[in-house]
Amino acid sequence: MKPPRRKVLHLAAGAAALPAVSRVARAQTYPTRPVRIVVGFAAGGSTDIGARVIGQWLQERLGQPFVIENRPGAGTNIATETVVRAPPDGYTLLMVGPSSAVNATLYDKLDFVFLRDIAPVGSLIRQPQIMLANPSVMTKTVPELIAYAKANPGKITMASAGVGSAGHLVGELFKMMAGVDFVHVPYRGAGPALADLLGGQVMISFAGIAGSIEYIRAGKLRALAVTTATRSQALPDVPTVGEFVPGFEAGDWLGVGAPRNTPAAIVDKLNGEIALALADPKIKARFADLGGTALALTPAEFGKLLADETEKWAKVIRAAHIKPE
Repeated sequence: MKPPRRKVLHLAAGAAALPAVSRVARAQTYPTRPVRIVVGFAAGGSTDIGARVIGQWLQERLGQPFVIENRPGAGTNIATETVVRAPPDGYTLLMVGPSSAVNATLYDKLDFVFLRDIAPVGSLIRQPQIMLANPSVMTKTVPELIAYAKANPGKITMASAGVGSAGHLVGELFKMMAGVDFVHVPYRGAGPALADLLGGQVMISFAGIAGSIEYIRAGKLRALAVTTATRSQALPDVPTVGEFVPGFEAGDWLGVGAPRNTPAAIVDKLNGEIALALADPKIKARFADLGGTALALTPAEFGKLLADETEKWAKVIRAAHIKPE
């Protein structure tokens, strides 16, 4: 005896709904075990600090350890590949920053396509780079620096943390938009570059605010401008580059990604928790200590930021003919 057609359709519909119900159930119970957040830099930098701040919040809110795993090397490509190859179950996350957007063009051969293989989860913070000068440099403002550079091409030395680093690319963008030329002096890391800037071996640098703000406050470095579109709350008297070079805007940012095909319900759950963290006064204050401001975006909005940044820096890399070391 055949079951009535209506019953067959009802059973079929119920069976089809089971995967969706299962996905929702997994998201409701997620996480049930420790989650790792992979960071492409050594411990102690702003990316690592950002990971630990949000990891601690998620751990307290979701009841499972969020373990920071530092995997430096290859310009963060090692960390990214680790996450790309991980199961898309929400238990392996990636700290995402400007290098993620830069590397798509800087490196000719990668075993992944970042925009395809990493799902945007949520953004955390936006930070300016600072245009720094050693106090012995005669030029005290951006217009004075531009005028000197044009009158003395090739005389100004610009330190960076390395070829293709954020500071290098921001400097190249400035050169293009201001119509000047600097001699790029790459170092193996932000620390050595900052040390030589402090010592006067190089004249200027574009560097992250977190590592340089105390030297600025102590008068050991001169802040000529910040690179974001608006002034920094941490250095309100320092102008923006855009006040002198119209349309100039650049900066550091941090966010969280996951392997592609991570269930949308888990991504949305994490995004919601991150948004709550960024609204918390203590978290805001912690990010302010790093010289940044909280940046709360939906997964779709963060995905657009990633795509826009990838396109922006691709143009700079190609125009400046930058190749990795």
